[in-house]
Amino acid sequence: MRNFKILYAEDDETLAFLTKDNLEQNNYEVIHCSDGKSALKIFEEEEFDVCIFDIMMPKMDGFELAEAVRKIDVDVPIIFLSAKTLKEDRIKGLRIGADDYLVKPFSIEELLLKIEIFLKRSQKNITPAKTIYEVGKYHFDTKNFILFNDEEKVGLTQREAELLKLFLDHKNSVLKREQILTSLWGTDDYFMGRSLDVFISRLRKILANEEGISIENLHGIGFRFSIG
Repeated sequence: MRNFKILYAEDDETLAFLTKDNLEQNNYEVIHCSDGKSALKIFEEEEFDVCIFDIMMPKMDGFELAEAVRKIDVDVPIIFLSAKTLKEDRIKGLRIGADDYLVKPFSIEELLLKIEIFLKRSQKNITPAKTIYEVGKYHFDTKNFILFNDEEKVGLTQREAELLKLFLDHKNSVLKREQILTSLWGTDDYFMGRSLDVFISRLRKILANEEGISIENLHGIGFRFSIG
């Protein structure tokens, strides 16, 4: 069986050496780049199972790199590793389409666990799944993250699309908050919970005029996506 392949972009050579060495000791194939432009060029030429990006890098920062990668591949897991601790930076990274955000200094054990979770999720996603849903007056294209009809098209972020799909797969049923967080991010920590609230607020606004559709907040429990 082949080793999983990781694209790792980090301009701190000491940290990059230690992280790459630990990943390789755990049987991952790691391609390291010290700037965003070099990482994007390699991503365009090769296939990767996971991407790990620093944010503050020369030539192209991690946010720009992740946006460029998402235009090429909407599914590859992206993990940010950064010393930037502001909530706004974390939310920006997740809205771009990153799957997780670890603050430096991070635990290599936690990074390995995150990688394992995302790889397992990717393997599960190989099986065919429903890709077009009916949502009120819209068709929901889960592959391209859009709600559309004959008159308009509404683009969603990857996280918003994943959340909407999860609601539709469990429509008219209660989804516990921790169940949603674990399904989308692999963890149910406080910060991810705040991000979830942002995405739910956005979906509510998009679907506000759809008759018979609501996202009910069940205090202390979770949410119910009702659709008539």
